[in-house]
Amino acid sequence: MTGALPAAAPRRALATYRRLLRYVRPYAGRLLVGVVAGLLFAGSTTSMLLVFRYLLTTVFVERVDHLHAALAIAALMPTLAAVRGIGFFASRYLVEWVGHRVVMDLRVAIFDHLQDLSLDFFTQSRTGELISRTSNDTSLVERAVSTVLADLLQQPFVLVGAAAYLVWLDWRLATASLVVFPVCLVPIIGFGRRVRRHAREGQQRLADLVSLLQETISGIRVVKAFGAEEFERERFRERSASVFRRIMRLTRARVAVEPIIVAFAAIWLSLLLMYAWWARLPVQDFLTFAAALFVMYDPAKRLGNLHMNIQHSAAAADRIFELLDEPVRVADLPGATDFAEPVREIVYDAVDFAYDHVPVLRGVTLRVPAGRRVAIIGPSGAGKTTLVSLLPRFFDVSGGRVLLNGRDVRSFTLRSLRAQIGLVTQETVLFNDTVAANIAYARPDTPMEQIEQAARRAQAHEFIRQLPEGYQTMIGERGVRLSGGQRQRIAIARAILRNPPILILDEATSSLDTESERLVQAALDELMIGRTVLIVAHRLSTIVGADEIVVLEDGRIVEQGTHAELLARGGVYRRLYEQQFAPT
Repeated sequence: MTGALPAAAPRRALATYRRLLRYVRPYAGRLLVGVVAGLLFAGSTTSMLLVFRYLLTTVFVERVDHLHAALAIAALMPTLAAVRGIGFFASRYLVEWVGHRVVMDLRVAIFDHLQDLSLDFFTQSRTGELISRTSNDTSLVERAVSTVLADLLQQPFVLVGAAAYLVWLDWRLATASLVVFPVCLVPIIGFGRRVRRHAREGQQRLADLVSLLQETISGIRVVKAFGAEEFERERFRERSASVFRRIMRLTRARVAVEPIIVAFAAIWLSLLLMYAWWARLPVQDFLTFAAALFVMYDPAKRLGNLHMNIQHSAAAADRIFELLDEPVRVADLPGATDFAEPVREIVYDAVDFAYDHVPVLRGVTLRVPAGRRVAIIGPSGAGKTTLVSLLPRFFDVSGGRVLLNGRDVRSFTLRSLRAQIGLVTQETVLFNDTVAANIAYARPDTPMEQIEQAARRAQAHEFIRQLPEGYQTMIGERGVRLSGGQRQRIAIARAILRNPPILILDEATSSLDTESERLVQAALDELMIGRTVLIVAHRLSTIVGADEIVVLEDGRIVEQGTHAELLARGGVYRRLYEQQFAPT
């Protein structure tokens, strides 16, 4: 099997590159104009060889005596150079445009696909890795697409034109030159295989580096609190050095091609001199033959490098397509309909769920009538957050059903289902935008009066007014310029403005101090009025007034009832309650 790998690698690279070129098809018109410009570039280049020989013959052999004739002859080269420049510019510009547009389309496709992937994909993926594939890998593809397409639109025509000129000038010498020429491609193909391997490994090392950078910046408080700056510096140096080593291996494989081609060219030029001496080749023929070989050198080198460029871009494209090929596990099913009726009941019907075949929920059955407040508690790892995450289909059940008004939630479109649900979590997610934009995140066209009303109901209006620019204050990445309680109240205002009939509160006050918790709890009480509420709680003081309390343990419901009923039973709930409220 290992013996077949070298032959299979180029085929895989070409298959990847062909898939990449599908993104070029919408811009075929521009490429067609680029082909015409490439022909203009190649034709003027070959014409310059003919004119150059004519100039040498006329000026140095025939010795033209008339000034007007000399000026006319001299003007030929600048004219052809101008035409060549126009062809080069038009061809390159159009191809660069297509290359950059393909990268834009790829980035948009990746981002679109990421929005469709379910939460389990993100729990198993590193943020830095996804960022690297979206930014660094697509940049590599852009350079390769632009370079490869530009060379394909220009260089073959130049090469064919120069080769035809050689044949016209001296077919025997041209035949020998064109037979020897492909020998240069042998080392290029060998180095190309190394380029693909080192390019893929280099991109993976770069993704590791970006992941480390993202994790360290996100957790900078922990890094400083534990005095781990030097540890993180050393980790970053090691991964940077790993990236550097991979890049240098790639560079060695790439730059080794140039001296090999130059060596072949020098040897062949020496042999050409010997042939010219032996065949008594006229000086103008020798010089223009050498010029034609020189003209052929650049397109030959570029076309030879196409193999390495394809290998390089294929390594980056492989990583991009791996992400684009990631299956969407939670999506609208065929025949899914919009949910368009009042919420009457939520039912968990013998629900099972597993992460990577590890059971998390086992046979959970729960009925929540509309307007009820149901609290879900239990030890860490009991499956509380997983249970409420099944309702908006952040994940799909492994067994059983989640029903809304008697219908499986999978029979509704995701957009209409999630429009019925508001979510406030322990980890408040805010965006680097204004306070007003964060509150109106789901409804960006909301009038300012409604935004302020939602903030008042969330106990947030007073502190927002005291910010430097009020509702137009930029709050920084993840709301870093606000306290935890302030961030949570903005998130509650966001949920109030959305006005969903179902509300999920997932540890919404667990990380707050007493004063912040009092304000946030008042905001939550306002938010819960008239809604069906699922509350995941750690602090039992916040759920004493719930209509029903469900106790989960090892993925099963072990107790169910009101606060007073569960205390009276003396089971798991009473034990948890006494642990929290035992005198110290």
